[in-house]
Amino acid sequence: MPCEISPNDVAREARRALAAKADPARARGAERYFKGTIKSYGVRSPDVRAMAAGLYGRVKGDWTYADAVALCDILFADAELEAKGVGVLILSRFKGSYPPAFFAKVKAWLAADRLDNWASVDVFCGDAMAAFLERYPAYVARIKTWIRHPNRWVKRASLVSFVKLARKPEFLAAIYDLSASAFPIDDDLIRKANGWLLREAGKADARRLEAFLLKHGPAIPRTTLRYAIERFPAARRKALLRRTKPE
Repeated sequence: MPCEISPNDVAREARRALAAKADPARARGAERYFKGTIKSYGVRSPDVRAMAAGLYGRVKGDWTYADAVALCDILFADAELEAKGVGVLILSRFKGSYPPAFFAKVKAWLAADRLDNWASVDVFCGDAMAAFLERYPAYVARIKTWIRHPNRWVKRASLVSFVKLARKPEFLAAIYDLSASAFPIDDDLIRKANGWLLREAGKADARRLEAFLLKHGPAIPRTTLRYAIERFPAARRKALLRRTKPE
């Protein structure tokens, strides 16, 4: 029997709830923080999470993965960061049932700029795609190719999807290979994401990270390098900056 509450119903309720809690001053602050690249209701993150939890509670047990994807198709088209966030949070409740087709769906959303800011990409891929790659490790090789995609959000997703997996030894070879392939990309958001990923990989094996940095040396963008070595002692950071400095 179909669920009485449709994805369109939930999307309308989410928008009403977000509009009711909108804070124009907070919205302006968020938009300044993101340098004008997003729109915002100005709703606090805990309130967005509470809304998503409440809406999920109304469809739990009735909705399937397909319903959650349909909701995201609707909310990801909204300009506001928080609307996308509600979709992400509800879809994450279904990560135990993501099918292989989820991979292409995510890439399509990203390539169409439905998740068009670093916060949405990081939250979504850090949770959803990490869970997907753990469930379907055969897709690791395929997501590595996203780094060559012309869309910056697809590129960033290829990196941040591995952040939660970086402490798992079975993913490290792929992570370092992907990281090296990103060095030539002249995009600050890609360079920062790459450094973040390397920093997390270093928590699993600091010596391996150091060896990787010394091997690639001047080829590593300095932004990436500085993020990657944040967890090293100060003296070691200085030494690595010196030894990898372009001549």
